[in-house]
Amino acid sequence: MGQPTLIAGETRHTVAELEELAFELRSKLLHLCGTYEGAVHIGGDLSVADILTVLYQYGMNVDPTNIANPARDRFVLSKGHAAVCMYIAMAMRGFFSYEGIVETYGQLDSAYGMHPCKVQLPGVECSTGSLGHGLPIAVGMALSARGRGDTHRVFCVLGDGETGEGSVWEAAMAARSNELGNIVAFVDRNRQLMTSFAEERVAFEPYPDKWAAFGWNVVMVDGHDMGQLVAAVDALPASDSKRPTVIICETIKGKGVDFMEKNLAWHAGRLGAADLEKAMTALNSTRKKETV
Repeated sequence: MGQPTLIAGETRHTVAELEELAFELRSKLLHLCGTYEGAVHIGGDLSVADILTVLYQYGMNVDPTNIANPARDRFVLSKGHAAVCMYIAMAMRGFFSYEGIVETYGQLDSAYGMHPCKVQLPGVECSTGSLGHGLPIAVGMALSARGRGDTHRVFCVLGDGETGEGSVWEAAMAARSNELGNIVAFVDRNRQLMTSFAEERVAFEPYPDKWAAFGWNVVMVDGHDMGQLVAAVDALPASDSKRPTVIICETIKGKGVDFMEKNLAWHAGRLGAADLEKAMTALNSTRKKETV
């Protein structure tokens, strides 16, 4: 199995510590959503928060002090509209400051745009935002690494909605055809699109079977259960294996804030002072339930 490589001097977080980090990430997401004057894709940010916490704080071999290290794992956020969640996860990992995100997010020439830009923000491996493009790019990265004899992994986070696009399945076929066991896809399976619930528009189910039919190693987890996410990372095949892996994470859009959960109105939006207080109260109540 392929446990993540630790940077010298680091210790691996426990599940309980990762849960606290995910709570902190959600708190910071809500704070930004309450201070930014425009809309934030808060629903999908909250659904992917646990996944990005596990990746940046546990699963990926990355070093904020050496972002060009050729041995580093690569990361592609295919669901680029969840950029705020990625920025904050990176800040909590030490790439840059959270305060800088809050002060400049969405402004002209800011490094922190609504979608990530590798030109503007060092540490971002790939500019994304056009859905369906992330996995094909990640497959290209993994194939290039395999050709050079490199042993790092390429991680890609997709929204389930974008997997309705043919480019995703062409990439999935290419990954298996080229025996790219060095690529790992995480699917944020929150079952919502921008204006509808997923199965109302696209017949995704039987969803795991589709990935299996394309030759991928399929792992199913509760995307809000930190123990399951950690176990899935720990059980990844070695990067020189021949089958790509997809970890399908069952999630809830708006997770942690009761009035946002499974609510189509909160695909994107902003929080006024009263709503921010209400959202934080809801988030804190979930934390208390989890720690009892």
